[in-house]
Amino acid sequence: MERYKEEFIEFMVDSDVLKFGDFVTKSGRKTPFFVNTGFYRTGTQLRKLGVYYAKAIHDKFGLDFDVLFGPAYKGIPLSVAASIAISENYGKDIKYCSNRKEIKDHGDKGILLGSPLSSGDKVLLIEDVTTAGTSIEETLPIIRAQGDVQVCGLVVSVDRMERGKGEKSALAEISEKYGFETAAIVTMAEVVEHLHNRPYNGKVYIDDTLKAAIDAYYAQYGA
Repeated sequence: MERYKEEFIEFMVDSDVLKFGDFVTKSGRKTPFFVNTGFYRTGTQLRKLGVYYAKAIHDKFGLDFDVLFGPAYKGIPLSVAASIAISENYGKDIKYCSNRKEIKDHGDKGILLGSPLSSGDKVLLIEDVTTAGTSIEETLPIIRAQGDVQVCGLVVSVDRMERGKGEKSALAEISEKYGFETAAIVTMAEVVEHLHNRPYNGKVYIDDTLKAAIDAYYAQYGA
Protein backbone atom coordinates (compact mmCIF):
# COMPACT_ATOMS: atom_id res chain seq x y z
CA MET A 1 0.00 0.00 0.00
CA GLU A 2 1.28 3.48 -0.87
CA ARG A 3 2.45 5.52 2.11
CA TYR A 4 0.01 8.36 1.39
CA LYS A 5 -2.88 5.92 1.82
CA GLU A 6 -1.54 4.82 5.20
CA GLU A 7 -1.17 8.47 6.19
CA PHE A 8 -4.74 9.18 5.06
CA ILE A 9 -6.13 6.33 7.19
CA GLU A 10 -4.28 7.72 10.22
CA PHE A 11 -5.50 11.22 9.33
CA MET A 12 -9.12 9.98 9.37
CA VAL A 13 -8.57 8.42 12.79
CA ASP A 14 -6.94 11.60 14.13
CA SER A 15 -9.84 13.69 12.81
CA ASP A 16 -12.53 11.42 14.34
CA VAL A 17 -13.83 10.84 10.83
CA LEU A 18 -13.25 7.08 10.94
CA LYS A 19 -14.89 5.45 13.96
CA PHE A 20 -15.40 1.91 15.16
CA GLY A 21 -18.24 0.58 17.33
CA ASP A 22 -21.95 0.05 16.76
CA PHE A 23 -23.60 2.30 14.20
CA VAL A 24 -26.58 2.28 11.85
CA THR A 25 -26.20 3.57 8.31
CA LYS A 26 -28.77 5.72 6.54
CA SER A 27 -29.96 2.61 4.73
CA GLY A 28 -30.58 0.88 8.08
CA ARG A 29 -27.60 -1.46 8.08
CA LYS A 30 -25.93 -2.11 11.45
CA THR A 31 -22.23 -1.51 10.89
CA PRO A 32 -19.10 -1.82 13.08
CA PHE A 33 -17.45 1.15 11.37
CA PHE A 34 -18.57 4.58 10.29
CA VAL A 35 -17.07 7.34 8.14
CA ASN A 36 -18.35 10.85 8.84
CA THR A 37 -16.53 13.49 6.82
CA GLY A 38 -18.47 16.20 8.65
CA PHE A 39 -15.72 15.97 11.28
CA TYR A 40 -13.22 17.68 8.97
CA ARG A 41 -13.77 21.05 10.58
CA THR A 42 -10.57 23.10 10.49
CA GLY A 43 -8.56 24.83 7.82
CA THR A 44 -5.60 22.54 8.47
CA GLN A 45 -7.75 19.44 8.10
CA LEU A 46 -9.33 20.66 4.86
CA ARG A 47 -5.94 21.58 3.44
CA LYS A 48 -4.59 18.07 4.15
CA LEU A 49 -7.78 16.46 2.85
CA GLY A 50 -7.45 18.38 -0.41
CA VAL A 51 -3.90 17.10 -0.83
CA TYR A 52 -5.01 13.46 -0.43
CA TYR A 53 -7.83 13.93 -2.92
CA ALA A 54 -5.47 15.64 -5.37
CA LYS A 55 -3.03 12.71 -5.15
CA ALA A 56 -5.79 10.15 -5.76
CA ILE A 57 -7.17 12.20 -8.66
CA HIS A 58 -3.73 12.62 -10.22
CA ASP A 59 -2.96 8.89 -9.93
CA LYS A 60 -6.32 7.65 -11.26
CA PHE A 61 -7.52 10.28 -13.72
CA GLY A 62 -4.55 12.50 -14.50
CA LEU A 63 -5.31 16.19 -14.89
CA ASP A 64 -7.04 16.26 -18.26
CA PHE A 65 -10.26 17.81 -17.01
CA ASP A 66 -11.60 21.32 -16.52
CA VAL A 67 -14.01 21.35 -13.58
CA LEU A 68 -14.17 19.65 -10.19
CA PHE A 69 -17.85 19.31 -9.24
CA GLY A 70 -18.87 18.69 -5.63
CA PRO A 71 -22.57 17.94 -5.03
CA ALA A 72 -24.17 19.97 -2.24
CA TYR A 73 -23.58 20.08 0.59
CA LYS A 74 -20.54 18.08 1.65
CA GLY A 75 -19.10 18.15 -1.84
CA ILE A 76 -18.75 21.94 -1.78
CA PRO A 77 -15.70 22.20 0.53
CA LEU A 78 -14.24 19.06 -1.05
CA SER A 79 -14.25 20.63 -4.52
CA VAL A 80 -12.67 23.82 -3.18
CA ALA A 81 -9.98 22.07 -1.12
CA ALA A 82 -9.03 19.64 -3.88
CA SER A 83 -8.89 22.31 -6.60
CA ILE A 84 -6.56 24.38 -4.40
CA ALA A 85 -4.35 21.33 -3.77
CA ILE A 86 -4.20 20.49 -7.47
CA SER A 87 -3.07 24.04 -8.19
CA GLU A 88 -0.43 24.03 -5.45
CA ASN A 89 0.92 20.52 -6.00
CA TYR A 90 0.53 19.97 -9.75
CA GLY A 91 0.40 23.45 -11.23
CA LYS A 92 -2.96 22.89 -12.96
CA ASP A 93 -5.67 25.52 -12.52
CA ILE A 94 -8.92 23.57 -12.19
CA LYS A 95 -12.28 25.31 -11.81
CA TYR A 96 -14.63 24.25 -9.03
CA CYS A 97 -18.41 24.07 -9.19
CA SER A 98 -21.26 22.89 -6.97
CA ASN A 99 -25.03 22.86 -7.08
CA ARG A 100 -27.42 24.68 -4.82
CA LYS A 101 -30.33 22.86 -3.24
CA GLU A 102 -32.60 25.74 -4.28
CA ILE A 103 -32.33 27.92 -7.38
CA LYS A 104 -31.22 31.46 -6.55
CA ASP A 105 -33.26 34.14 -8.35
CA HIS A 106 -31.20 37.25 -7.56
CA GLY A 107 -27.55 38.31 -7.67
CA ASP A 108 -25.52 35.30 -8.75
CA LYS A 109 -28.58 33.56 -10.18
CA GLY A 110 -29.09 29.92 -11.00
CA ILE A 111 -28.62 26.51 -9.45
CA LEU A 112 -24.82 26.47 -9.60
CA LEU A 113 -22.17 28.19 -7.52
CA GLY A 114 -18.51 28.56 -8.37
CA SER A 115 -17.60 28.27 -12.03
CA PRO A 116 -20.40 27.96 -14.59
CA LEU A 117 -20.33 24.87 -16.80
CA SER A 118 -19.91 25.26 -20.54
CA SER A 119 -20.25 22.94 -23.52
CA GLY A 120 -17.00 21.05 -24.01
CA ASP A 121 -16.06 21.03 -20.31
CA LYS A 122 -14.66 17.82 -18.86
CA VAL A 123 -16.09 17.41 -15.35
CA LEU A 124 -14.81 15.24 -12.52
CA LEU A 125 -17.19 14.55 -9.63
CA ILE A 126 -15.93 14.59 -6.03
CA GLU A 127 -17.83 13.18 -3.04
CA ASP A 128 -17.18 12.01 0.51
CA VAL A 129 -18.50 8.43 0.74
CA THR A 130 -20.94 6.92 -1.74
CA THR A 131 -23.18 4.10 -0.56
CA ALA A 132 -26.23 4.28 -2.84
CA GLY A 133 -25.36 6.82 -5.55
CA THR A 134 -28.36 9.00 -4.69
CA SER A 135 -26.56 12.33 -4.98
CA ILE A 136 -25.12 11.31 -8.35
CA GLU A 137 -28.62 10.56 -9.63
CA GLU A 138 -29.73 13.99 -8.46
CA THR A 139 -26.80 16.04 -9.74
CA LEU A 140 -26.01 14.47 -13.12
CA PRO A 141 -29.18 15.87 -14.76
CA ILE A 142 -28.23 19.32 -13.41
CA ILE A 143 -24.73 19.05 -14.84
CA ARG A 144 -25.87 17.79 -18.23
CA ALA A 145 -28.54 20.47 -18.47
CA GLN A 146 -25.77 23.08 -18.62
CA GLY A 147 -24.58 22.02 -22.05
CA ASP A 148 -22.59 19.34 -23.86
CA VAL A 149 -20.30 18.49 -20.94
CA GLN A 150 -18.40 15.27 -20.40
CA VAL A 151 -18.45 13.68 -16.95
CA CYS A 152 -15.18 11.78 -16.85
CA GLY A 153 -15.22 10.21 -13.40
CA LEU A 154 -16.02 10.19 -9.70
CA VAL A 155 -13.60 10.22 -6.77
CA VAL A 156 -14.58 9.56 -3.13
CA SER A 157 -12.57 9.42 0.08
CA VAL A 158 -13.45 5.87 1.16
CA ASP A 159 -14.86 2.93 -0.78
CA ARG A 160 -16.98 1.06 1.79
CA MET A 161 -16.92 -1.95 -0.57
CA GLU A 162 -20.50 -2.94 0.21
CA ARG A 163 -23.45 -3.61 -2.04
CA GLY A 164 -25.34 -0.68 -3.46
CA LYS A 165 -28.82 -1.30 -4.82
CA GLY A 166 -27.91 -4.68 -6.30
CA GLU A 167 -25.10 -7.17 -5.81
CA LYS A 168 -22.24 -4.92 -6.93
CA SER A 169 -20.61 -2.14 -4.95
CA ALA A 170 -22.10 1.34 -5.17
CA LEU A 171 -19.06 2.62 -7.05
CA ALA A 172 -19.22 -0.30 -9.51
CA GLU A 173 -22.94 0.31 -10.04
CA ILE A 174 -22.33 4.00 -10.73
CA SER A 175 -19.52 3.20 -13.19
CA GLU A 176 -21.65 0.63 -15.00
CA LYS A 177 -24.78 2.77 -15.10
CA TYR A 178 -23.23 6.05 -16.19
CA GLY A 179 -20.19 4.91 -18.12
CA PHE A 180 -17.38 6.67 -16.25
CA GLU A 181 -14.60 5.50 -13.96
CA THR A 182 -14.66 5.74 -10.18
CA ALA A 183 -11.88 5.87 -7.62
CA ALA A 184 -11.33 6.20 -3.87
CA ILE A 185 -8.42 7.49 -1.84
CA VAL A 186 -8.61 4.24 0.17
CA THR A 187 -10.84 1.19 0.42
CA MET A 188 -12.09 -0.36 3.65
CA ALA A 189 -9.94 -3.39 2.87
CA GLU A 190 -6.90 -1.11 2.98
CA VAL A 191 -8.13 0.43 6.24
CA VAL A 192 -8.41 -3.02 7.82
CA GLU A 193 -5.04 -4.09 6.43
CA HIS A 194 -3.33 -1.05 7.93
CA LEU A 195 -5.02 -1.00 11.36
CA HIS A 196 -5.61 -4.66 12.19
CA ASN A 197 -3.55 -5.54 15.29
CA ARG A 198 -1.23 -2.64 14.51
CA PRO A 199 -0.98 0.00 17.24
CA TYR A 200 -1.41 3.61 16.22
CA ASN A 201 -0.76 6.29 18.82
CA GLY A 202 -0.56 3.55 21.44
CA LYS A 203 -3.95 2.01 20.60
CA VAL A 204 -5.09 -0.93 18.49
CA TYR A 205 -8.20 0.28 16.66
CA ILE A 206 -9.00 -3.02 14.94
CA ASP A 207 -8.33 -6.02 17.16
CA ASP A 208 -9.35 -9.60 16.37
CA THR A 209 -12.83 -9.10 17.84
CA LEU A 210 -13.57 -6.04 15.72
CA LYS A 211 -11.99 -7.70 12.69
CA ALA A 212 -14.43 -10.58 13.12
CA ALA A 213 -17.34 -8.11 13.31
CA ILE A 214 -16.15 -6.38 10.12
CA ASP A 215 -15.78 -9.74 8.37
CA ALA A 216 -19.33 -10.68 9.44
CA TYR A 217 -20.63 -7.36 8.13
CA TYR A 218 -19.06 -7.99 4.73
CA ALA A 219 -20.33 -11.53 4.68
CA GLN A 220 -23.81 -10.02 4.84
CA TYR A 221 -23.43 -6.76 2.91
CA GLY A 222 -20.15 -6.99 1.01
CA ALA A 223 -20.10 -6.51 -2.74
